[in-house]
Amino acid sequence: MSIITVVGAGMMGSAMSFPARDNGHEVRLVGIHNRENIESIRNCGYHLTLKRQLPDGVKAYHLDGLAEAMEGADVILCGVSSFGIEWFEENIVPLVPEGTPVLSITKGLEKDAEGNLQPFPTGIIRRAAEKGQHICFNAVGGPVTSYELADRQQTHICFCGEDLEVLKKLKAIFSTDYYHISLTTDVAGLETAVAMKNAYALGVSLAVGINNIQYGKDGMQHYNPQAALFEQGVREAGKIISFMGGKPETAMFFAGDLYVTIFGGRTRLLGTLLGEGKTFAEAKEMLSGITLESVAIATRVAEAVRQLEAKGILNGEEFPLLMHVDDIISHGASLDIPWKKFETVIEG
Repeated sequence: MSIITVVGAGMMGSAMSFPARDNGHEVRLVGIHNRENIESIRNCGYHLTLKRQLPDGVKAYHLDGLAEAMEGADVILCGVSSFGIEWFEENIVPLVPEGTPVLSITKGLEKDAEGNLQPFPTGIIRRAAEKGQHICFNAVGGPVTSYELADRQQTHICFCGEDLEVLKKLKAIFSTDYYHISLTTDVAGLETAVAMKNAYALGVSLAVGINNIQYGKDGMQHYNPQAALFEQGVREAGKIISFMGGKPETAMFFAGDLYVTIFGGRTRLLGTLLGEGKTFAEAKEMLSGITLESVAIATRVAEAVRQLEAKGILNGEEFPLLMHVDDIISHGASLDIPWKKFETVIEG
């Protein structure tokens, strides 16, 4: 039996307790903000935002119980959102004993002042090394929603990290008959793929909003526009994955993650509102209190593309969907999907 400490009691971090407990491991769940949720888990095992009964035996801790929760842990699971990754790096990473692997569900890319992008794990490992700490930081990527994982639906994802032997050990801990795990040392490829799916899920969801305006929310659904945006998203993300040094095989995790994301959740809600003609300010107000990770990644990468284009490194014309999404969010542009810019010539 292994001890798994999950720092961040959100929906996905908590959902990871299902395969872990099904395999007989001890799970310690540490809440960062929502004390009411932790009290609910302590009292009756019910997760207030996941809206599921957690497996028997999950131990819940408030943040002031972090030291106790981390004592003797075999795996530290980073369960924070992308907006909490800096907090995790500053407050949790220094406490991780050397040799104890971290497995992160947090998706995202960081950008420096020059427009250079790198995955969260790469930056965290590098900065820790500069401070004299060796951190074994791994991550989860691929098509999965927290509530379906909690319902034990068939799921195929990927663990990435620098050490394949560590990844094999992590797979042994979490793999079940419904939670299927591939492994890769292509950290840049996988992390770029699953980060970019949020940006392009927002783009695909624009077509949902357009359909609502044309035919009503209960009217006939039309999928050609969504499919066209999906295809363009795959094309553009593939170029970004390649630019980041990722292997073509990791693009399949982008496509899978994009597919599951456009069917529900906060990114679909935002994209739908923008597709209905709401300004970003109006949509943001309507979604007050909802974490919008798709906005962060779309605007960050679009800004990087513009900076790298100015240096002659990338061509912004190759990313018309991403740039239009960013224009709507960052510059108040009206919805006007550049369909003609998606046309291409492929020579055999």
